[in-house]
Formats: sequence, structure tokens, C-alpha cells
Amino acid sequence: MSDCTHDCSSCGENCPSRQEPQDMHEALNEYSRVGKVIAVVSGKGGVGKSLVTSLLAVSMQRRGYKTAILDADITGPSIPEAFGLHEKAQGSAAGILPVVTKTGIDVMSLNLLLENETDPVVWRGPIIAGTVKQFWTDVVWSDVDYMFVDMPPGTGDVPLTVFQSLPVDGIVVVTSPQDLVSMIVGKAVKMAELMNIPVLALVENMSYATCPDCGKKIYLFGESKLSETAKNFGVDIVSRIPIDPKLAAAVDGGMIELFDGTWLDNIGDKIEKL
Repeated sequence: MSDCTHDCSSCGENCPSRQEPQDMHEALNEYSRVGKVIAVVSGKGGVGKSLVTSLLAVSMQRRGYKTAILDADITGPSIPEAFGLHEKAQGSAAGILPVVTKTGIDVMSLNLLLENETDPVVWRGPIIAGTVKQFWTDVVWSDVDYMFVDMPPGTGDVPLTVFQSLPVDGIVVVTSPQDLVSMIVGKAVKMAELMNIPVLALVENMSYATCPDCGKKIYLFGESKLSETAKNFGVDIVSRIPIDPKLAAAVDGGMIELFDGTWLDNIGDKIEKL
């Protein structure tokens, strides 16, 4: 056709040159079964993606589901520390076996493969992206109901690899309560839209501190703008995590599974309805 735009997704003609969208998802290990995949993302680093990933996995495990964490933050893996995991992942004829936490959550992270936990990962983008793919294809994920993917910050190689290679069912965007929150959230949300992946919720970490004497909420960074931001981007679920010394101590001590917080329960309800 003379007026062809070469965008077959918006065309109803059945011409000889028509090309259907190709499935770029990588195949799971033949011994694996994974139900829903939820990616935890942000537009910048240091906002608490690993914390939110850990809390969501623990929360869904407590609801009776089998959960797993794929740590896609290859150069800054912190998931093992939160769960107190220091042993190395082992292999078998079937593939790489994830390390299992105290309550039964399967975890795969590069720190579980390094000889020393503090060794830096000085790799170029394609190698890092390939490693993330291998965490999906070569690891034996046995009967997982919900897998949570801890993403690196930004919208570069690895997030693109995850969105294209894994069957992501939704994303949770993590941010902090500064004025630039709208711009940061916007980048993550728009990338998800480009990849046709729904945004399930927004989480504001370090949202407030609670006075230990009177119980009053103190907004250290000013009043939260999360609800307004969520409305602007059409997201109907928001959650706020306070600055909590007990939570910080649980993470630092590798005991995140023992911490009991209800801040993300509404996101768990949304995930169950997927």
C-alpha cells in the first residue's frame, strides 16, 4: 500500500508484508514454574526498591503463597543482606539452585555467586543484561506463585531487558517524598506504558517519621505529594513507608522476615487479584 506506515499494530489490512508482533520472552528453565512476575522499579537510586521488594515477598509468603526474588540489580545487590543470606548458590544437572531464606523464599542474586560479597562487579551493560536473562532461564524456580524482580534504578539496559525478556505482569514504582518525585515517577511509568505493562501501585519510602512520645507524624521532607502524583498518572493504589529504626535494624541484621509491617497490604491485595 502506498500509504503504509509499517506499523502493523495499528493496521487491519492483511497484506503480504504484514508482520505480527514477535514474542521476545525468554523460556523458563524446563524444571521451573513461575506464576505472576512483579517488577519493583524507580527512576533513581537510593529510594528503597530492595526494601519494598523484600517486604512484598515476605508479605505474600505469609499469605500462604510461594514467593521468590530475582535480584536484577547486578552491580548493587542488597537482597541477600536483608535476608541474612551468606551461603553460595549451588548447581545441579537441572540448573542453578536458588538460595532459600528462613521462611522458604527462593532468592537468586549475584552476591550469592561471587567468591567474596564485597567484590565489585565491573561489567559492561550487555554482560549484565545477559546475567539477568540467565537468572530467569538457568535457575530452577520451583512452583513459584509470585516472583518479585528487584530492578536497578533508571530506564537503561537492564530494565529494558527485564521488560522484554520476562513476562512481567505489573510494576510497583518506588519513590521518596522530595519535590522531584513527579518527574522520577513519570519516567518509570512512561517506560512501563511503552512496554504495555500495568503500574500496580506507587510506594513512597521514608514518607514520614512518627514521634515516639506523642505518635504525631512528622513529614521531614514536607507534606507528601504521592496521592496527587498517583492521580496524575492514573494509579489507584498508593502506600507510604515511614522512617522506622526497627525496620532499618531488621534489614541491617538480615532479619527482614521477622519484621511485621502492614504498609504494603493494599498492594498485596491488588497483586492477589491479578
